[in-house]
Amino acid sequence: MTLVVGWVLLPLVLGLLSLGCGLLVETVSGTRIPGALLLPLGFALVVVATPFAALSPSTASLAAPIVVALAVIGLGISPRLRSLRADWWATAAGAGAYLVYAAPVVLSGRATFAGYIKLDDTATYFAMLDRLETRGRSLAGLAPSTYEATLATSLAYGYPVGSFGPLGAAQKLLRTDVAWLWQPYLAFLAAVLALTLYALASRLAQWRPGRAIVAFVAAQPAILFGYALWGGIKELAAALLLALLAATVQILLEAHTARAAIPVAVAAAAVVDVLSLGGAAWLVLLAAAPVLAFLLHGRAFALRATGVFAGAAAVCAIPAIVAAVEWLPRSGAFTRESELGNLIGPLKLAQIAGIWPVGDFRRSPHDLAPTYVLIALVVAAALGGALLAWLRRSWGLLLYGGGALVGALVLDRFASPWVAGKGLATAAPALLVLALCAAAALVAQGRWIEAAVVAAALIGGVAWSNVLAYREVWLAPSSRLSDLEAIGRRYAGEGPALMTEFDPYGARHFLRRLDAEGTSELRRHVIPLRNGQPLEPQAYADIDRFDLGGLLFYRTLVLRRSPLQSRPPSPYRLVERRRWYEVWQRDDRRPRVLRHLPLGNERDPGAVPSCAAIQGLALLPGVARLVAVPREQVAVFALSSLRRPASWTPGYVSGSVDPRGSGAVSTRFSVTRGPYDVWLGGSFLGKFSASIDGREVGSARHQLEWSGQLVRLGGTPLAGGPHTVTLRYDAGGWRPGSHGIAPFPAGPLVVAPREKLSTIAVDPAAAQTLCGRRLDWVEAVS
Repeated sequence: MTLVVGWVLLPLVLGLLSLGCGLLVETVSGTRIPGALLLPLGFALVVVATPFAALSPSTASLAAPIVVALAVIGLGISPRLRSLRADWWATAAGAGAYLVYAAPVVLSGRATFAGYIKLDDTATYFAMLDRLETRGRSLAGLAPSTYEATLATSLAYGYPVGSFGPLGAAQKLLRTDVAWLWQPYLAFLAAVLALTLYALASRLAQWRPGRAIVAFVAAQPAILFGYALWGGIKELAAALLLALLAATVQILLEAHTARAAIPVAVAAAAVVDVLSLGGAAWLVLLAAAPVLAFLLHGRAFALRATGVFAGAAAVCAIPAIVAAVEWLPRSGAFTRESELGNLIGPLKLAQIAGIWPVGDFRRSPHDLAPTYVLIALVVAAALGGALLAWLRRSWGLLLYGGGALVGALVLDRFASPWVAGKGLATAAPALLVLALCAAAALVAQGRWIEAAVVAAALIGGVAWSNVLAYREVWLAPSSRLSDLEAIGRRYAGEGPALMTEFDPYGARHFLRRLDAEGTSELRRHVIPLRNGQPLEPQAYADIDRFDLGGLLFYRTLVLRRSPLQSRPPSPYRLVERRRWYEVWQRDDRRPRVLRHLPLGNERDPGAVPSCAAIQGLALLPGVARLVAVPREQVAVFALSSLRRPASWTPGYVSGSVDPRGSGAVSTRFSVTRGPYDVWLGGSFLGKFSASIDGREVGSARHQLEWSGQLVRLGGTPLAGGPHTVTLRYDAGGWRPGSHGIAPFPAGPLVVAPREKLSTIAVDPAAAQTLCGRRLDWVEAVS
């Protein structure tokens, strides 16, 4: 059902809202808007309108009602609504782009989002969107937590949020978590971009089927598609709004009323809302608009239009101006040459051409020669397209190409590599649409062979690039995150909570109502290890490695299920066990812990304590009982130490492997009778399946995990004695994300008893009864 809500209902809701708002702008401006531009222009109005609600905490929740009201008014007062007819070729271009951007998620068969682990900014975006919908930019009333600390360094600083507004409004109406709407929203942005490019190309590609192909392909340049696969919401929104801005200038120049500047103002304000005032470099294409208006319509028209634009844009951009007061002084880091963000190095300027055949756009293609040949063809064809735009007075398309190129060059020269890369993605559709329009013009001239050669090379280069990106996409583990979503709802208000696992989507978003903190995340409280030092960023540690005093501050623990995980200290009781997580809560009625003696290590949660250590606990002043947790032996196998396929190379984590091809490993182990589970550590892109004595017990596919976590493959009852466990990996295939290298290597392989971690208690006088037993930990309690 979540798939249907995201991929079917979301575009329908946003499409209807955008249509109504587009008709409203058309009516107010007194200018007929091309049908393909009604949705893009209405989308821009939604971007402009929603930040007004966030200006005050008391009105923040009104964003969705405001958008609905604007759409209803637009549909109600539009004289054009009844005569409106769909341009099915424009629809095909938009739908095609939507499906291309949807494929990496939809073909996985699950509701999820892309870019997991590769870039965790999306978790911050989720946090900001959550707050914007309820209290705007105000953090008043938030308890100290990872969620609050995240917002204090982003939303409260005036971070530009224009691209979030339409999604926030739709989320309110659909009542679905933003995580499952995120990727459909990005695909919707791509569809709206295709509609805008379809309108821009109308003068050069007059044959509608050909124009639909131009728009469909130009909406998916490799670098923009790559950014979409790691949550690039601002890049997609800016790309479509930049194209829309150019298209509205074309409308102004063809109109006979100065009110036609209103759509230009809406588009320009939307660009600023998405990128803040620092994104004004993209508005350079407007510089030529007054000159062209003067040359085409005279001085009086140019002055009136400029006045209308200035007044409307100033009003529409009020929220962006207010936010920029906080944001711009803090955005200096974005201009430093050393700021790479999550890039490996600065991107190549050539990537603006939209063809870059490699699975991850941050890397260079294996063979650059054919890549540069295709890029040279894009540039040559784009120059031809620009010349045609000049000759045919397609001022909007010409301004789009020139403005996009200048904006990207300015950012490449003066901004950090991180921001410059975003600029390349934003500008990339411009070169492709000009180049493809040149091919379409060749068709109109009857030069079919030349047109076919150029079009085939451009379309093939884009498709080649995006298929490779599709194959190497990293998808979020939706089943596990759904567990966190359910926990966040059920235990809302029962914080503060703690996660020992590093997962920014948990602490920043799903568990926000529990005032959760991550032990290696941005946080307000120091959660020291037993040695007094904090855990390193993005690291994981067993619950037994943390100082007891720091741990007991938290009422609720949300712990990842693992056969290597220790049971929490005795003041905590298990309240829920889910597929991926356990929820423990502190019971203040339980005896106070005088001393906690942890045992075991990272590969074995249990050990046999010395009798001297146990007797030492029994002799502590005030001790009333000794509490302990029995633990059975866990079989842990380092994959790198097993006989394995040659394609399974050793990973950088001790005992792990990087499986670069299909194959299997087997090993023997002995157990006592009972139910057992098979677990696998690390991340993997293909399918791992486990079998015991030739019978499959379970499998998992494309499971991405942060360091230190294990995935349960399956379980089965076993008789006592020796057994053989086999781990098989199936690499490749047609599914998204089935190729490349996972973020963390695979391993270890674990076979563990399915045990309930219950406690036992003895009198201090009977402490010796604990000697010689395998235990998780021992406590002295009062």
